[in-house]
Amino acid sequence: MQTAPDPKRWFALALLCLAAFMIILDASIVLVAVPSIERDLSFSAGGVQWVPSGYALMFGGLLLLGGRVSDLLGRRRVFIAGLLLFGGSSLLCGFAWTGDALVFARGLQGIAAAVLAPSALSIVMNTFPDGAERNKALGIWGAVSGVGGTAGSLVGGPVTDGLGWQWIFFINVPVCLLVAVLAPAVLTDSRGPRRRGFDIAGALTVTAALIVLVYAVIEAPGSSAGRTALLAIVSAALFALFVLVEKRSNAPLVPLRIFRSRALVGGNLITIAFGLGAFGLNFIYTQYAQLALGASAVKYGLMSAVLAATAVVGSIVGQNLVTRFGVRPVAAVSLVLTGIGATVMSRVAVDSGYFELAFWGLSIFGAGLGAGCVAGSIAALSEVAGDDAGVASGLQNACFQIGGAVGIAVLSAVAVANTAGSSPTALTSGFRVAFAACWAFVAVGLVGTSLQLTRSADRPLEPAPSTSH
Repeated sequence: MQTAPDPKRWFALALLCLAAFMIILDASIVLVAVPSIERDLSFSAGGVQWVPSGYALMFGGLLLLGGRVSDLLGRRRVFIAGLLLFGGSSLLCGFAWTGDALVFARGLQGIAAAVLAPSALSIVMNTFPDGAERNKALGIWGAVSGVGGTAGSLVGGPVTDGLGWQWIFFINVPVCLLVAVLAPAVLTDSRGPRRRGFDIAGALTVTAALIVLVYAVIEAPGSSAGRTALLAIVSAALFALFVLVEKRSNAPLVPLRIFRSRALVGGNLITIAFGLGAFGLNFIYTQYAQLALGASAVKYGLMSAVLAATAVVGSIVGQNLVTRFGVRPVAAVSLVLTGIGATVMSRVAVDSGYFELAFWGLSIFGAGLGAGCVAGSIAALSEVAGDDAGVASGLQNACFQIGGAVGIAVLSAVAVANTAGSSPTALTSGFRVAFAACWAFVAVGLVGTSLQLTRSADRPLEPAPSTSH
């Protein structure tokens, strides 16, 4: 017999979504401040990429460990600890005196987010029962994540120009304190199965593999083909070592049995694709608006507002469509929409009017992004048992964050490789090719949709008779 649902569950969801919005926003808000940070802290053009990528790598690379830690030590306890570390590292970011200090502090932020995000999502999954309510809760969660990934430029512009880039980090502190104070009274605690060990070897190997991979992509335009290939081989070897470690571990970071679920594997491929596109396209659009068009941070934020707005609408519509039609058709259409939006963006020029191309490209891309993030989140978590909630949510979040780090690196490399000179026209030429390259990310996501073949993924995710909306 099922226990009565928690009467505070929707307030708890709101609190958890606030924390989730903050950590996803922090990954994207920094993009608009990159020119100011680069100027104030004397970063090199290549070095400043580590400000967004360092956060995303530590976040994504350690999410799997963070999910298991939350399962073993108690999800509410780990959630509150993550909040405190996130607030403290945000202060350190704001007070950073050198580029190296900022990259280090961003890494600490990523570590905090790596324990905060999966503990929050696993609390959601254990607070809501299977069926319609869980799907609705996961849909809201996915919508918040999608909006957080696109709203950074809208928020970051006024903050950067008005208060200084340091305040994009300082604003996290009161949010962390508020949520930490309310969490004990609102959130229920839960644990996964009792297992000894945290599989540190697995965490180190997978994180190292990801760092080497992103480093190889970032450095590729200025490196020889042989050096890039060597780094790629090292990354692949570390991934293989990670799999070997997991097979032999008594308490694996990622139980390989969870990959038997086609819905989980496909859902995470969809999530990777939207992470690649969301962060990659947003980063290139930031560069195009500020470097090629000469827009201020505030003007850029206003220009990109349509992306966040249509992502909100897309996520709301997407949640209802997934409930009615299932993940596969919604995800496929959403991916194609992002590809069409990127194609429109690939036609921009230095003298393009905003409402001529960019407005429509961002609108189409945002609608697909919002709906697709919801579909990917529901697909990746819909078949997960409660005991694996932490590790599965960590994996799903890791896919979005790592996709973001790789997306920035890949599209930046494409833009650099297709730019000859530093004039606005030359820069725009490279940006156009980078926008068009987003179709490679769409292809990754479509592979994921093809795996949504299980009964639970192919049919509507909640029984029609129990639907009240």
